[in-house]
Amino acid sequence: AEIKGIGLTGQMHGLVLLDQAGAVLRPAILWNDQRTGAECDEMRAKIGKQRLIAITGNDALTGFTAPKILWVKNNEPDVYGRIAHILLPKDYVRLKLTGEYATDKAGGAGTQLFDVRQRDWSAEVVAALGINADWLPPTFEGTAVTGTLTPAAADATGLVPGIPVVGGGGDQAANAVGTGAVVDGIVALSLGTSGVVFAGSDEPIVEPDGRLHAFCHAVPGKWHLMGVMLSAAGSLRWYRDTLAAGVSFDDLLAPAAGVAAGSDGLLFLPYLTGERTPHPDPLARGAFVGLTVRHTQAHLTRAVLEGVAFGLRDSFELMKQAGLAAVTQVRASGGGIKSALWRQILADVLQTEIVTINTAEGAAYGAALLAAVGAGAFTSVPEACRQVIQVTGRTTMGADTAVYDQLYPLYRRLYPAQQSIFAALAHI
Repeated sequence: AEIKGIGLTGQMHGLVLLDQAGAVLRPAILWNDQRTGAECDEMRAKIGKQRLIAITGNDALTGFTAPKILWVKNNEPDVYGRIAHILLPKDYVRLKLTGEYATDKAGGAGTQLFDVRQRDWSAEVVAALGINADWLPPTFEGTAVTGTLTPAAADATGLVPGIPVVGGGGDQAANAVGTGAVVDGIVALSLGTSGVVFAGSDEPIVEPDGRLHAFCHAVPGKWHLMGVMLSAAGSLRWYRDTLAAGVSFDDLLAPAAGVAAGSDGLLFLPYLTGERTPHPDPLARGAFVGLTVRHTQAHLTRAVLEGVAFGLRDSFELMKQAGLAAVTQVRASGGGIKSALWRQILADVLQTEIVTINTAEGAAYGAALLAAVGAGAFTSVPEACRQVIQVTGRTTMGADTAVYDQLYPLYRRLYPAQQSIFAALAHI
């Protein structure tokens, strides 16, 4: 088939530094690098935490790009002195394809150098951090053409020169496009090792304490809120590997379906690797609370599934408080969604319909749809999603919603009750 357009997506927040000639100055510092704690404090001191959240939509976090730039300034001044261009990882690929320095609005918002409402670089934040604004590339909407395939890139890829390359989007924003979460009311839920709740909005919504991420969407003129829990399906994998080694997930989960909702008074706190939403606390820990001699392995298994669902509900509740439109449907993806039991628990805890869809490629599929719109194959991103993404399964709320409504406030009290203990344990 003839290729009409190219869309880009990739990990967000990574720092790629280039000199005047476009040569790489040092290995990229990726999204999961935790070295920038001191630089996050520096950002809050220079700008003020509340002002930073008001402009960028986020508190300073080690994962973002801005503190990484400050880290290079503080620790590698020789490298810092040679910087001429700053890109995100996928935008280095764009440079090789088109010869153009550019990024997309969703990726730009993830650097924490963006004014999220204005959808472009924040002169105030950039100046406060002493970063040269000339280093930052022009920003484009996800469907806008940023350049075309060069003859050299065409030779290297086997494609023809001149194919348009669009802005694309960071991985989460492109994944939302790939699942059809592009209109108000439809939320994307990813239940992988971590859990991500992604909700688009027609207006920029910022959670005032920075407990949710607020970014620009890859859909032109739209924004999104995002909650992240660090151990979602990862909690179940840890539990299986540690307490039921060698047992398949199907065999592990089957008995849990026979346990009543609420696991007979057993709660699981899924903070096995610290937490991001709603408690940004690397020292948060996991716990089973309410164990008795009558609890079996099936109870523990179900409690893990329910604890993760409660943890995801925290993001939904924060979004509701921040002013997000009512959720009408959750489009779910990730390994955990293969479990019918977990889908039902999620529908009951979140009190919404959980649907699965016909596309599994997620972000890559979303990038292709953005390219299709940019190349003129569709008039808009929502139209593209309507035409190619179909619902393949539906799980509706059952009778257990009332039980979970009783338990959720108790779950909410677990972390505050144990926070000081978690902190003390981390320092022993």
